[in-house]
Amino acid sequence: MPVDPRAVLTRPAPEPDRTVAYGDHPDQVADLRFPAGTGPARPLVVVVHGGFWRAEYDRRHTGPLAAALAACGYPVGQLEYRRTGQPGGGWPGTLTDVLTGVAELPALAAEALPDRVTRAAPILLGHSAGGHLAMYVAATAPATVAGVLALAPVADLGEAYRRDLDAGAVAALLGGGPTEVPDRYAAADPRMLVPIQTRTVVMHGSEDQQVPVEMSRDFVTAARGAGSDISLVELPGREHFGLIDPESSAWPEVLNVLRSLHDDL
Repeated sequence: MPVDPRAVLTRPAPEPDRTVAYGDHPDQVADLRFPAGTGPARPLVVVVHGGFWRAEYDRRHTGPLAAALAACGYPVGQLEYRRTGQPGGGWPGTLTDVLTGVAELPALAAEALPDRVTRAAPILLGHSAGGHLAMYVAATAPATVAGVLALAPVADLGEAYRRDLDAGAVAALLGGGPTEVPDRYAAADPRMLVPIQTRTVVMHGSEDQQVPVEMSRDFVTAARGAGSDISLVELPGREHFGLIDPESSAWPEVLNVLRSLHDDL
């Protein structure tokens, strides 16, 4: 019987080692996971979850991914943020939460995990809408980010609106379409924020039914043409959710790219 690729979204994972707050709202928090083994302090990997910015999807569905990364020796922070459908979510709260969380998490993690985490700028690993948020932070606050691994990202909000991804998800985030709130798209859309100088790798499955791979192809071509430090790794035959599933065939490739980003720091 075929395995449901969405199974990772509800798969149990070990509880995090610590939860730290970067704000007063209950969703302005991050779950920390200690790196396995011994060794020197390393920069944090901040996981920015997807779910089309909607309240029904939270950081818990990245638990299996975060636990797998920690088992490989990475200190991990699973960032939470206010989402659409919640008070304060959407524009601008979702975006400002992620900016603040990414800026503050290295120090919070270094205090919680002495001698295992540096205060250096982290690597951001963002999936789907989380990939959008990771690239948004890199474009608008580059000093807080050392590198981005964007997995099946919503990299072009204008095109995502035109394609009506997830039944109006972009309009729910920004409060309307590009002709209604153009200033918000100008401020939040990675396609309009290039060049992005932070080293970025985009990974996308060719069979993605949630975020079409063409969006990443077009975005990376445009971003590279504008002078961004960016590359695309297309995964033939892979779909949307396997990129965050440590039990999937795509996972070793994701881990290899993360290792190349992290080891260069």
